[in-house]
Amino acid sequence: MTDLYQTQRAMRNIRRAAMQRGVIAILDIGSSKVGCLILRFDDTEGLREMEGVGSMAGQSSFRVIGAATTRSRGVRFGEITVMNETERAIRTAVQSAQKMANVRVDHVIACFSGADPRSYGLAGEWELQDSVVSEQDVARVLAACEVPDIGDGREVLHAQPVNFALDHRSGLGDPRGQIGNRLSCDLHLLTVDAAVVQNLIYCLKRCDLELAGMASSAYVSGISSLVEDEQELGAACIDMGGGATGISVFMKKHMIYADSVRMGGDHVTSDISKGLQVPLTTAERIKTKFGGVHATGMDDREMIEIGGDSGDWEKDRRQVSRTELIGIMRPRVEEILEEARARLDAAGFDHLPSQQIVLTGGGSQIPGLDGLAARILGQRVRLGRPLRVQGLPQAATGPAFSSAVGLCLFAAHPQDEWWDFEIPAERYPARSLKRAFKWFKENW
Repeated sequence: MTDLYQTQRAMRNIRRAAMQRGVIAILDIGSSKVGCLILRFDDTEGLREMEGVGSMAGQSSFRVIGAATTRSRGVRFGEITVMNETERAIRTAVQSAQKMANVRVDHVIACFSGADPRSYGLAGEWELQDSVVSEQDVARVLAACEVPDIGDGREVLHAQPVNFALDHRSGLGDPRGQIGNRLSCDLHLLTVDAAVVQNLIYCLKRCDLELAGMASSAYVSGISSLVEDEQELGAACIDMGGGATGISVFMKKHMIYADSVRMGGDHVTSDISKGLQVPLTTAERIKTKFGGVHATGMDDREMIEIGGDSGDWEKDRRQVSRTELIGIMRPRVEEILEEARARLDAAGFDHLPSQQIVLTGGGSQIPGLDGLAARILGQRVRLGRPLRVQGLPQAATGPAFSSAVGLCLFAAHPQDEWWDFEIPAERYPARSLKRAFKWFKENW
């Protein structure tokens, strides 16, 4: 685990250097598209003062000066499966964005959705030497958190202090400078499959790019799609991508749980392709143009021209009713939502004071999805679009860009890296995940 901290620390230094130069690239490596945004930081001095203040800090300190997307290749379930194809897709996206921005970029911050994320809630305590909480005390209480045995071949992707308590006062965001005797902390740890991360680092190296930071797509989608009240009071973000659906739960402005379901919009497309016996490209076009999950009486009469160029006149002139298309799409969409519901239940989401759920990602654009999701996930569901950031082209403001936009906010304000702490090398038995939810119950 210590080598990971070296990697994280190295990336942090690379990012600081990139910030000083003033430009950095954001790379969202998905199963259906690879998106690249290039950010220019105008005021790097101001940025440093703003680190660690609220989740939206640093938002005004950058603007998007280049943006490009390309069809993703060689990525399945959010993980790289064919290295040279993914490399080509990344090069294409980065070069187009550089052209638009008219600058060359060497440093990227990337996010990905697969890699089998697992959440842990850890707790640590520390007796204060002096009655005022100092930086060192915070570092020590974080180091005192009992690190679970995360298993071989896993790496820590995010480690975030989600709650501090000083003596009997809990729910503190930042305890520095406060007076007390005993400091305790809850820490959320997100681990991922190390091989997936290593593949990503290697792929970027082959593209002559240096990695300046990594984040889980589920986390950054939540940062950009949940409004401030939702992040504070408790909400879940469900990011429906092409190959995977990311789930993140936020509370008190911190992510306290993340998971991913290995299904997404591509699976719906593939169902249409098999059901109607058409190529995937045709299935994708039919899905985006006519798709839905809620059939009305009108849809029986609405006929969809499948079209095709197989040369077989009968086959190319086929029509299907929209009802039939919905009949193919709905079961898969229901399956994805039910799987997400099961993950949220296992995490204890029903104990949160607010049960708001926000759907985002490219897959959330299916008409009628919010109604279906409200039935499966519980009543309070809304469709989320990412925050507006300066300079973002109109074409990149939709829900399909929520993780890319969230990654911009993360770059400007890396929330889980306030404290550069050392975690002791020895391993302890894991606490259960319910741990992180325990303090909400105590604090409400």
